[in-house]
Amino acid sequence: MSTEEKETILFVDDEESIIDIAHTYFTGRGYQVLTASNGREAADLISQRRVDCCFTDINMPEMDGLELAEHIRKFDNTIPVIVMTGYPSLENTIQTLKNGVVDFLVKPVNLQQMELCVQRVLRERRLFVKNLILSKEVEGKAKLEKLNSELLYKVEELNVMNRILTDFSALRESTDVFRQLVDMTVEIVRADSACFYLVNDSTSNPLPIASTGNDWVLAEIHNKNNGGAPANAGLLLSPQDEKLFGLMAEVIKDDRPMMIASNNGGSLRLPKQFLSFMLVPLKIRDKILGVLMAAIYRGDRRFNEKDLYYLDFMSKKASTGIENLALYENIYNNLLSTLYAFVKAIEARDPYTKQHSSRVTLLAITLAKAMGCTEEEQAILNVAGLLHDIGKIGIRDDILLKPGRLDAEEFRIIQQHPVIGFDIMGQLGLWTREKQIVRGHHERFDGKGYPDKLAGEHIPLLARVLAVADVYDAIASDRAYRARMPEAKILEIMYGGAGTQFDPEIIKVFRRLYETGELAKALVDDPAQNKPEPSAANEAPERKIA
Repeated sequence: MSTEEKETILFVDDEESIIDIAHTYFTGRGYQVLTASNGREAADLISQRRVDCCFTDINMPEMDGLELAEHIRKFDNTIPVIVMTGYPSLENTIQTLKNGVVDFLVKPVNLQQMELCVQRVLRERRLFVKNLILSKEVEGKAKLEKLNSELLYKVEELNVMNRILTDFSALRESTDVFRQLVDMTVEIVRADSACFYLVNDSTSNPLPIASTGNDWVLAEIHNKNNGGAPANAGLLLSPQDEKLFGLMAEVIKDDRPMMIASNNGGSLRLPKQFLSFMLVPLKIRDKILGVLMAAIYRGDRRFNEKDLYYLDFMSKKASTGIENLALYENIYNNLLSTLYAFVKAIEARDPYTKQHSSRVTLLAITLAKAMGCTEEEQAILNVAGLLHDIGKIGIRDDILLKPGRLDAEEFRIIQQHPVIGFDIMGQLGLWTREKQIVRGHHERFDGKGYPDKLAGEHIPLLARVLAVADVYDAIASDRAYRARMPEAKILEIMYGGAGTQFDPEIIKVFRRLYETGELAKALVDDPAQNKPEPSAANEAPERKIA
């Protein structure tokens, strides 16, 4: 073994002859050798230099060998210490063992014996250090696995929280919030059943309004308390279950979540079928709206604090969602009422167009239904139909109410009303599709309409539907510039416009509804309908329809 590979040995003794002999012998054997005359000097060397093994005398000035051994043990317990003494005793032997000494040699010491001792203790030290390193690696791995486990837990928790936030923010109806609440309860906290109960001051017990789960046990409760109701009614717990509603009363009174777990023998506080149970209040503006229930009635799993935390978090997010929906609906309805008031003001300027927007909306929705449009599309038409002429608020009376033909400049001005309506609705940041329909309701299928000269299917479908309804009501009603057209003329314009002014497929539907009387019936059935009677004054001057 080369000198660089040999370990460093420290010899500590107040007898210089022993130090010199040891230094000469072990240096010749290739070891690095350090020497000190007492424990204090040795301690300083150990703090400055790497030491692999230490030989020390016991009796020395300033710091004896036992004190040095204790110091080394505290400083680096991997350094083996061998004590050399000329006065061995049982007391010294016991004391050295207590201080972590690995060997005990009696002076005079044979140099070969010392070398064998060095080889043995250094071999043991290498094994000890290796085991220590492995132990630290294992400990480090365990810590890493623990940190990784904690990180995965946090990531899972964050994913759950993010999903709760995302799912509730995407809902558009309050009833959907309650349905989402019970569905997520079963999925996230792994409940066997979940139910949301509405708290109503007018009834003595909370009212179940949304529930989910594979609830044969709840069905049994329902049947027991209600004289054998159908099994599929079991999703909603019976209002007669006094224990259940007693617990709900506690939650409502204390305004705090509740969790109860029982052993397989059941709990006196729970309905006997339940093994684990949670209740969380849902509040709107500090007033309890209802209570969310989750239950486990089979298996070994029980709810824990984390489950209760998730349930409480869901309840709070559902509460926020309901408040936001209520606020949105209130703003939406107020806004729609305000805009429709403008439409009424426009119609009030021209008594001949009274309730034109209402009739057009009704006709458009009747057409849309017959065409198989969805409820969402019909709702879009309801808004767009009522507001389709709101842009006329920006048109001067002398043009809007002119009894004769419009000149080119006047017609150019009145053609701006779809754009004005589009801009008014655009300022509100609402009704994206609705405002496109308002803008496009005077476009023609042949591309000769206004304001954008769109053609065919480039015109939004619902705008094409609204165009048919708008023109029909316009020519079938008295206007300032002409009386209601004769029936034959009306049908000539409507049917003859297929493929040019109107979408031919929509005209097919219009024709069927007209000829079967469904179109007239829709207007008659409308309580707000006030269509003028046909007039004999059919000789009024022609005017381009605006």
